[in-house]
Amino acid sequence: MKNESEIHEDVLQYIPLNFPKKIKALIIEDEKDISYLLSGILSQRGITTVSASSLSEADRIDKELLPQIIFLDNHLPDGLGINYISSLKKRFPAAKIIMITAHDNLSDREKAKNEGVDFFITKPFSRDVIYRTVEHAIP
Repeated sequence: MKNESEIHEDVLQYIPLNFPKKIKALIIEDEKDISYLLSGILSQRGITTVSASSLSEADRIDKELLPQIIFLDNHLPDGLGINYISSLKKRFPAAKIIMITAHDNLSDREKAKNEGVDFFITKPFSRDVIYRTVEHAIP
């Protein structure tokens, strides 16, 4: 699992205007402004997004969506995202899961890694951190 401090500027000197293949992202985030911001950042690179504001709403997302990337907030109104990782992995086994949280601690990072999270981003995040993380998640 990598975090934003491990994704170095020199590794990615060029981020393409659009990713070469059609990418779909699922955003599970209860803060509307964060969800909107993240969706806007991703759409600037040609990534299609679908958003859910809770775990129960994410459960209702069509399994046929097949997102390549899932942005998962940890503190949601109906539970912890960290406890939902295994469910996401079963529904979307090929998806890369990027945990986003304002409550960053070593215990949560270790549990997220053990559950299968691919990347961990702390809020607030920058557009560049999102782009670099997606670039690493989707080769």
